[in-house]
Amino acid sequence: MILTCQNISKTFLEDPILQNVSFHIEDSEKAALVGINGAGKTTLLRMIVGQLQPDTGSVTIGHGKTFGYLAQDGAVDTANTIYRELLQVKQELVDLEQRLRGCETAMQTADPDALSDLMRQYDNLTHAFETAGGYLYRSELIGVLKGLGFSEEEFDKPIHTLSGGQKTRVALGKLLLQKPDLIILDEPTNHLDMNSIRWLETYLLNYRGAVLLVSHDRYFLDRIVTKVIEIDRSAATVFTGNYSDYAVKKELLRAAARSAYVNQQRQIKHEEEVIEKLRSFNREKSIKRAESREKRLDKIQVLEKPSQARTDMKLTLTPNCQSGNDVLRVENLGKSFGSQLLFEHISFEIRRGEHVAIIGDNGTGKTTLLKILNRLIPPDTGEFRLGSNVEIGYYDQEHHVLHGEKTLFDEIADDYPSLTGTRIRNILAAFLFTGDDVFKKIDDLSGGERGRVSLAKLMLGNANFLILDEPTNHLDMVSREILEDALNQYEGTVLYVSHDRYFINRTAGRILDLANHRLTGYLGNYDYYLEKQTESGPSAPSSKERVPSGQSAPAASESKLDWKSQKEEQAKIRKKENDLKKCEAEIASLETKLKELEQQMCDPAVATQPDQLEPLAREQAAVQKKLDALYETWEGMAL
Repeated sequence: MILTCQNISKTFLEDPILQNVSFHIEDSEKAALVGINGAGKTTLLRMIVGQLQPDTGSVTIGHGKTFGYLAQDGAVDTANTIYRELLQVKQELVDLEQRLRGCETAMQTADPDALSDLMRQYDNLTHAFETAGGYLYRSELIGVLKGLGFSEEEFDKPIHTLSGGQKTRVALGKLLLQKPDLIILDEPTNHLDMNSIRWLETYLLNYRGAVLLVSHDRYFLDRIVTKVIEIDRSAATVFTGNYSDYAVKKELLRAAARSAYVNQQRQIKHEEEVIEKLRSFNREKSIKRAESREKRLDKIQVLEKPSQARTDMKLTLTPNCQSGNDVLRVENLGKSFGSQLLFEHISFEIRRGEHVAIIGDNGTGKTTLLKILNRLIPPDTGEFRLGSNVEIGYYDQEHHVLHGEKTLFDEIADDYPSLTGTRIRNILAAFLFTGDDVFKKIDDLSGGERGRVSLAKLMLGNANFLILDEPTNHLDMVSREILEDALNQYEGTVLYVSHDRYFINRTAGRILDLANHRLTGYLGNYDYYLEKQTESGPSAPSSKERVPSGQSAPAASESKLDWKSQKEEQAKIRKKENDLKKCEAEIASLETKLKELEQQMCDPAVATQPDQLEPLAREQAAVQKKLDALYETWEGMAL
């Protein structure tokens, strides 16, 4: 057992955030904390790491166990470069390496008496260096930085020049290199592109320690966790399995609780009617019987009304008019900013009813492409044409459609005067604005809150072509699922940019991958895109291929693809095992050679003869360089 939380409770300003929360994390277990925004997830993490004290209850970390915590705004030393900041984690190895080099230098000029002591010291230092992973730490550090999306050209960047998201990535890299027994992460994927998220998934899946994380990335949770701890109405419930398993079990529990509540309320109402009827008889026996029933009714433990089911909250998107079959045609589009080329020679078409997702690394030009299609900025080359009767509804992350002086309620009511007050409140509640929140001014909202208001307005519009830029950012899981259902029922056309793979999987019928300045099209959802990416057969389909919205890979070929994928996977596993064995054998051979050279160099008859020592030192350096490269190769294959 690495972590135990027992009866944790916390109240802020008489508002109970957590009440009697209990759970535990085993060694090597991967677990997630989930719940709506404001449920208390980050508060609980801060109590686990000692930044907050619970009002009651206890947090126990296993004896001798270590933990590392990455908050949403991970702290780093802004005076360092990126590489130096991560190198600090390995400072003990850096010091050991310097002592080894110092020893080697001293051995070259030492007299025979001092040489013997230096040789013993060198042997001890070498053993300590090897045991602590001294020959791997630099390649490990570089691997983590590259995995988190930093290029080698950025390693020497001063941290004070980085964005907030980049600083958080540096903090995450430091934490991963520390390798604590328990890694605690709060929204670790917020500032990562898809490649970096996939790298982090693989890293955490193979991590020997335990992981506890908070994340709204449901695809990420599905891949990693085997336990879900839900915080709902201040209480905690533990579910085994990944996020999808939790979602199914949660809906079953919610349905059962709702049924039990309705049945009890029906029973209470019946009893009250019987009591009232008995009293109306106004006879001594009937009054006594009524009093007896009242006492029995008072002893009933009234069930709390279950939280509102997600299926009870719906948004409906209805196009004002139907567009023509050809919605968008893009030909030879290109865009650069100064010397930075984003994309060129981009051509694709979108037909009515398609749901198309644009994916790609940060900085490839996805948002720029959407702005061009909305005529906010001009392309450098090429052109695009909209089809007949196409009416665009655009969601951007700068929220130009909002009026700062208005309240949330007025922002909706003024644009949609036919809506009732109740309907407006229900719409805002679906996007996490409840109670007096609806009377806040737009100017007083955070960036994430403004995004949710913009999305609510877009959902109410009558556009038949929705263009969305990261629509799920700042939404909790419930709101994301509501939006997914709304888009899946939408009869119009959708083009969007998103990093939310679960969202893409549920809503996209076609993927456009923006990479290397070009756009490549893939039929199907995100899982099918990944399958095509890993295939070693024919190249991926072009962006001009089309598929109806919601349709993934052709059903007729699914069994063939499954069989083919299994055979390919087995072949890959066998090849990987053979390559690993060959690499390990070569490493063992070089390590033996290195020890032989070290023994020769430590021989007093050689160590005092520079003409003999120098060629041995050159050979040692060459063997060490080759060994370092093999260690890095092995690490990449073993990951």
